[in-house]
Amino acid sequence: MTDISTTTQPFSPAQKEYLQGFMAGVAASGQFPFTGHTAAGQITANSAGAATGNLAAPPAEDTVFGTPLADLCKEERWKHDEDPLDAWERLIAHADADKFPDAENTYRFKTHGLFYVAPAQDSFMIRLRIPACELTAHQLHGLADLASDLGNGFADITTRGNFQLRELKPRDLIKVLTRVQDLGLTSRGSGADNVRNVTASPNSGFDPDELIDVRPFAKGIHHYILNQRDLYGLPRKFNIAFDNGGSLSAAVDTNDIGFFAVRVTEKSLAQGGPGLPACEPGIYFRVHLGGISGHGDFARDTGLLIKPAEAVAVSAAMLRVFAENGDRTNRKKSRLKYLLEKWGFDKFIAETQKKLAFPLGRLPLAACEPRRPVIKHGWLGAARQSQRGLNSIGIGVPVGRMKAKQMHQIAELAEHYGKGEIRLTVWQSLIIPHVTDSFVSTVTRQVQRIGFYTEAASTTGGIIACTGNRGCKYAAADTKGHALVLTKHLASCGLNLEQPVNLHFTGCPNSCAQHYCGDIGFVGAKLPDGTEGFHIVLGGGMDNEQGIAREIFRGVGAVDIPALVEKILRTYDTRRARGETFVQWTRRQSVKELQESLSA
Repeated sequence: MTDISTTTQPFSPAQKEYLQGFMAGVAASGQFPFTGHTAAGQITANSAGAATGNLAAPPAEDTVFGTPLADLCKEERWKHDEDPLDAWERLIAHADADKFPDAENTYRFKTHGLFYVAPAQDSFMIRLRIPACELTAHQLHGLADLASDLGNGFADITTRGNFQLRELKPRDLIKVLTRVQDLGLTSRGSGADNVRNVTASPNSGFDPDELIDVRPFAKGIHHYILNQRDLYGLPRKFNIAFDNGGSLSAAVDTNDIGFFAVRVTEKSLAQGGPGLPACEPGIYFRVHLGGISGHGDFARDTGLLIKPAEAVAVSAAMLRVFAENGDRTNRKKSRLKYLLEKWGFDKFIAETQKKLAFPLGRLPLAACEPRRPVIKHGWLGAARQSQRGLNSIGIGVPVGRMKAKQMHQIAELAEHYGKGEIRLTVWQSLIIPHVTDSFVSTVTRQVQRIGFYTEAASTTGGIIACTGNRGCKYAAADTKGHALVLTKHLASCGLNLEQPVNLHFTGCPNSCAQHYCGDIGFVGAKLPDGTEGFHIVLGGGMDNEQGIAREIFRGVGAVDIPALVEKILRTYDTRRARGETFVQWTRRQSVKELQESLSA
């Protein structure tokens, strides 16, 4: 006889009919009162209306924050099957076998900051986390040794104010990670669906014009993230930055969350109009959300005004709202921008408030003092610090690439003439602070001997470039190579503008070099004949020049870029109004007018 207590098959029609008759007979016998469920799930005492079988609800389908597993994109399914943080044994196995990863492990290793960058390079790249873009001379020496011993002898400063080291072999994966950790640095969470390097104004702590030193807050959220396992599984990458309200741009308005330091005074409150909420004068952060320049959007002011001590908590709450509600089915729509478009700011803030133990306050922007304009190319050259007798030296590094020897030399300058401290910038340059007045000229001369510069022509001081197709599979052009060619051309053609310009080279629409935000932006493209070229956009800007550039030319051959850019800049220089910036000049003209005047 079949043991029906162990069978996993559903009842047959005959079995169901038998059970219905059996239960009806039991009820009629008066042995015990009948209790069952109707097909609708209601409880009944009448066996005639009862449904058969166990009507307990089946187990709910496994989901990730409400998204069924079947609907997840493959990256989300990989994360669900095994947390990418638990990849240590996988890393050891790949190192022992000296083998490259498959697609799944390529994704998993990005969470540890290790990128398999084939076919551009059949090797790994490591991307670091340098919170607030601040590191020591000792750490820079150590990274130089690491680049020499295990890499290609170079390091690249990124547009998030940190370093990337390249051409690492799989057998050295563990050595690379442990040597980075021995330096007091980490690469954890610098790739995949994580919060990337938390940036800050590069002159924080010594800028005479800053409202507040923002490094403690950038480092606070950095360390919070590192110690919160659930924040490594976001729907997509996430950027956070802090602006100290001072003289230098940190491109904060291109981030998912941007904290802008502002001052509130009795006078500014009065100018904000009647009926404002109670607010004590002081220094606060305004919270901007949704920046993603590659998708043509800047972070927008939410009206939130928070105390600096609340910034880390607000970041943590917003990250969790995003983690729980962001799109996990479509990678192209999974950034914060798209959740904000779906919900609106008010709902997002309301959901954030639910996670906080203190109230969020909002204040019109007009009730805060205006932010002072940033100094364009202010990250270059000597600048007085807030500390008497001390100076910072901004150093230009062409397209952000440094040889190991140059890294050692910069570290030695920071040790000998400063306090052993170095700041990286999102403009692929660096700053040595705390140089006494008597040594400014000495450091400047040494920088030039190293092969870098502290002053640049207005046309070349703001040239930045992403990795390009020599190190990134997504790029369609050698951005760094072509940017260097343009740099040499502009330096030799005798063109010196009254107003500085920024030129941004990016290899693909992902816009790591934020091409839409440059005075002139270049987007890599493969031309019909197979050669490299660029689409060209004009009139972008950040901060007080904020705006998305417009496409003017498509498919320009890379070899034609230097002459075309020179023509663009000379046309601007001869036709601009007095004091007119490049952004102002381009924006007062239509796309057609610019095309006609620059093609003639």
